[in-house]
Amino acid sequence: MGILFYWSFAYQLIRTDFVKMISLWTALFFIAYKIIQQNPNNWKILAITALLFRIVFMFAIPNLSQDFYRFIWDGRMLLEGFNPYLSLPEVWVAQGNPPIAQAQELYSGMGELNGSHYTNYPPISQFCYFIAALFASKSILGSAMVFRILIILADIGTFYFGRKLLKMCNLPQHHIFWYILNPFIIIELTGNLHFEAVMVFFVIWSLYLLQKGYWYWAAVVLALSVSTKLIPLLFLPLFFQRFVPLEGKATIKRNLLSGTPKLIGFYAIVIASVAITFAPFLSSEFIKNFSKTISLWFQNFEFNASIFFIIRWIGFQIVGWNVIETAGKILPLVTITILIGLTFFRKNKTTPQLATAMLLGICCYYFLSTTVHPWYIAVPLSLCVFTKYKFPVAWSFVIIFSYTAYIHPDFKENLWMVSLEYITVFTVFILEIVRNRRQKPQLITS
Repeated sequence: MGILFYWSFAYQLIRTDFVKMISLWTALFFIAYKIIQQNPNNWKILAITALLFRIVFMFAIPNLSQDFYRFIWDGRMLLEGFNPYLSLPEVWVAQGNPPIAQAQELYSGMGELNGSHYTNYPPISQFCYFIAALFASKSILGSAMVFRILIILADIGTFYFGRKLLKMCNLPQHHIFWYILNPFIIIELTGNLHFEAVMVFFVIWSLYLLQKGYWYWAAVVLALSVSTKLIPLLFLPLFFQRFVPLEGKATIKRNLLSGTPKLIGFYAIVIASVAITFAPFLSSEFIKNFSKTISLWFQNFEFNASIFFIIRWIGFQIVGWNVIETAGKILPLVTITILIGLTFFRKNKTTPQLATAMLLGICCYYFLSTTVHPWYIAVPLSLCVFTKYKFPVAWSFVIIFSYTAYIHPDFKENLWMVSLEYITVFTVFILEIVRNRRQKPQLITS
């Protein structure tokens, strides 16, 4: 039954048909829940089922997102020897001499908004796009299939290292399936071709290596996650207490002396590794274009926000206009303050403690963001399986409400649906905070 529902989602669904979308979405979540509930210790059945569900999408063109057209464009530009960070698709199309196959179709697919901005996808993502261009330089479906294979391989890696990490932390191993079998992950990543799957793989692999004591390799792999999607940069401060635990007055000085060299080494390796991946593209023009595009996410774009939409409403009442430009500058500073607090005012020594800090940090960032696309939730969902918090699982279900924006011909958000989404998320989050505070602390091995 699950395969039939996924097939319908992949090949028959139109994103403006929200009734059908949420019906399939709800049914698939129920099926995933029952499969995990009935087979918690049979990881082979769960893993094979997760793989089969993904294979259903193999020959499908994404129907909920058009970002993959830009991925194909960037990859083909690289294949032809052009730096994708230095040119705009709209310029190539306007000049009438794009150097890649199916240029007009790709430009139409990505849309004028996407085609009028410089690419903001980091080098490891670009490498994935290049692989697709290498194997399918003249076929959009072929490129989508290559993307899908890479994303499925990343999910297999997440499953492999995630399950091992859960075992090492004395946590239930079947918790990894709340990520691997989650319909949101299967549809948004495998189905709609978002490379958060690759970033998550590197993050989980890095945590596994750190748990094993290979902090230097963990730094390299964490750098690869940053060079896939920049978001893991937020996690860097949180690793402080993994190397320098701030507990016990008698041992803090000793911890500083013994842990600081490793901490500095860890950060140095991460920064150096990221710099190496960006090196082939570096130029003053690249820095200008890349930083300009990144700033747009904070000061121009807004979608599916929570706290920012409240701030925006207050701004309209007080000053009479959208305060996104001002809020977009202040809210990141609030996020940084929260990350500093999580770094120094809670214990982050063990892997579950570190994963919890990472989860809280990334969620606070999203709660304060002006733009929260559905696929962003993959990161907190992957981290929550190593913690006592499961509100990202609820979020992965209600995130579907954001797609009500596509019901309107001109793409207009339904703020009632957005409110329902975040009321659900914050309610579950608060209930879990209360529950966890009432529970007695449990010993978790580092």
